[in-house]
Amino acid sequence: MSSAAEQETVQEGVRGEVLPGPLPAVGVNGRHRDTGARGPEVWPGAPTPLGARFRIGPDGVAGTNFALWAGGAEAVELCLFDEAGVETRLPLSELTHEIWHGFVPGVRPGQRYGFRVHGRWDPWTGARWNPAKLLLDPYARAVDGAPPHDYSALPAEVYGHVRDWPQQQVADTVRDDRDSAPYVPKGVVVHDDDDWADDRRPKTPWADSVIYELHVRGFTKVHPGIPEELRGTYAGLAHPAAIEHLVRLGVTAVELLPVHQYAHEDHLLRRGLRNYWGYNSIGYFAPHAAYSASGTTGQQVGEFKRMVRALHAAGIEVILDVVYNHTAEAGELGPTLSLRGIDNRGYYRLQSDARRYADYTGCGNTLHVVQPHVLRLITDSLRYWVTEMGVDGFRFDLAAALARSMHDVDMLSPFLAVIAQDPVLRRVKLIAEPWDVGNGGYQVGAFPPLWTEWNDRYRDAVRDFWRGALPDVRDLGYRLSGSSDLYAWGGRRPYASINFVTAHDGFTLRDLVSYEQKHNDANGEGNRDGTNDNRSWNCGAEGESDDAEINALRRRQLRNLLTTLLVSTGVPMLVAGDEMGRTQGGSNNAYCQDNEVSWLDWSLREQPGPRGLLELTTRLLALRHSHPVLRRRAFFSGRAREADGLRDLAWFTPHGTEMTERDWYAPASTVALYLSGRDIPGRDARGAEVTDDSFLAVLHAADRPTSFQLPGPPWAQAYELVVDTSREDQATAPGTVHRGGETVTVPPRSVLLLKVGHERSRAKTG
Repeated sequence: MSSAAEQETVQEGVRGEVLPGPLPAVGVNGRHRDTGARGPEVWPGAPTPLGARFRIGPDGVAGTNFALWAGGAEAVELCLFDEAGVETRLPLSELTHEIWHGFVPGVRPGQRYGFRVHGRWDPWTGARWNPAKLLLDPYARAVDGAPPHDYSALPAEVYGHVRDWPQQQVADTVRDDRDSAPYVPKGVVVHDDDDWADDRRPKTPWADSVIYELHVRGFTKVHPGIPEELRGTYAGLAHPAAIEHLVRLGVTAVELLPVHQYAHEDHLLRRGLRNYWGYNSIGYFAPHAAYSASGTTGQQVGEFKRMVRALHAAGIEVILDVVYNHTAEAGELGPTLSLRGIDNRGYYRLQSDARRYADYTGCGNTLHVVQPHVLRLITDSLRYWVTEMGVDGFRFDLAAALARSMHDVDMLSPFLAVIAQDPVLRRVKLIAEPWDVGNGGYQVGAFPPLWTEWNDRYRDAVRDFWRGALPDVRDLGYRLSGSSDLYAWGGRRPYASINFVTAHDGFTLRDLVSYEQKHNDANGEGNRDGTNDNRSWNCGAEGESDDAEINALRRRQLRNLLTTLLVSTGVPMLVAGDEMGRTQGGSNNAYCQDNEVSWLDWSLREQPGPRGLLELTTRLLALRHSHPVLRRRAFFSGRAREADGLRDLAWFTPHGTEMTERDWYAPASTVALYLSGRDIPGRDARGAEVTDDSFLAVLHAADRPTSFQLPGPPWAQAYELVVDTSREDQATAPGTVHRGGETVTVPPRSVLLLKVGHERSRAKTG
């Protein structure tokens, strides 16, 4: 029950309205433990490590050590749950540096648990302690009992305040004393297994990487080669049928949409929807339980590890998309699931009006990363996923929010400084989504060395070129050649640019050439959600079409976009299904569509058009892997060599002459770049000079064919055509050979990729 002081504070805020009844002494799922019975003994234990760790304690007794940082709390209870859901509460009386801890003999892996944290209820100062609410351990390594999918709304009991209070403007100030334990997920004690002796990390260099963004559930849900009971799970992604596609395609890393334990938002449940993408984290150490085929009382941990091992064995790295900028507790009207009830003021950024949250994420709250214990939570989580779960890197959602010091984005912020010096984290792949929704949050090109970045300027320039919207080609030139204007500082390299045309957020590649307007009505938000800045072109009709010419043009545009991406300097990122022309029906915000809208349609592989796109993607990736000139580790200089006047990078007009400064400022629908394989900086592992073939790429975005004079000597004596996107059949290279200086016809809206050869290569001239 609330103390007199608490009651007085609440009554002041709600003008004396009646509060819900007091919390029973102990009650779970309608069951009550006999309060006179004696619970397990609690020994002092240790304040480190945080979380629940099974170990051998004093006198060889096996048990679990529990430790929870709860700054400002007055008391902490450990709550243990048996198989019937009956709760036993044990006070943690030891307090060391704001960490409450205790060792409980006999508690073994599989034990479900949570915490109740006592303290003041004073929302006006940011204090929101409420022991009626069972709280998930922030360090829980497995989570069980998440709300079932048949909930039509979050139960009112999971809110620390009275959610349905008549006066909504003060509802967050009224404490709800009903027990939340039956309705919230519990942590699970997990047995540590650090045996990675049989695991071999691929350790693919950044310059050689090709990233494939996928959703564990969506990629495997309807795959015909995966047993039905494994579809939608970590085990499904580990299945040979799933891995075979990745290996055959030629990607080097999968970037998994969030797999941290996450929660569904109330507004989605009320519309009969669910969070699909997973950007609503609540457990930073726990693999999302719904993706487990083997169980949710710890089995999900082992299943995730086996998935990582299987991918590693196939030479594929595992990168996690992580959401440390906010949690599923949302703003002041959100549920109380974990951090809010442990220490609201310590974990979250609050406004000067401490009832309100600083929101740089658009999701209601922002983690207070400058606080040492919050920074520790994040870095402990990151190290755990690397050292104990085997992952190879991270893509940080809204990374600019993590780089904020007090208010402004600061590239010397505590978060970035800690990452830079950490002996584990500085060695893995680090990808920033370099923006957030706050003032000054757009930081593309600003992150320090060690970091790569999603380069949305690349996305926009390539989309604009192929839809005919570029006023000139200056920006496109930078993007195709590695974005040196953004990244050639502080020792950064071309692979600092993660090049992408599409991502999970936005149109698929097929929808990019089929829709000009978003079609998000299925989300139930009146089509107001999702961006309006799609930079797309529907090729003459909105949505699916029976017009053969429109469909042929769309297939060609898909080939153009993919070819442009895979011959550009930088690290390419593909989205699962784009290599087969997957559609979302025009949705550019399918975050809540856990259905056929988002699941990969594997039948596309058997259809002629999608199969041709898949064959082209496979050929282009094989070409990229074979030619270091397409995977440069240093920026182009653009300087002419004294001996023959050749440059490592040169740009040509359709007349076969090098572009002048005037050409860069003029509108152009045809751009050609020459990549010299004789001028690749650096040496191989044995110290030898790296040399390669040279290539000429001609990008032509106009709707009519154009004549193009191939540069002659000294640039090339002959050229072999290896890619022509105007062709429907992409299983093999065209193989046509042309002389240097020869004029060729470039088909409308197409890419020609030619490999530089010599006169003796002209036997197949066509």
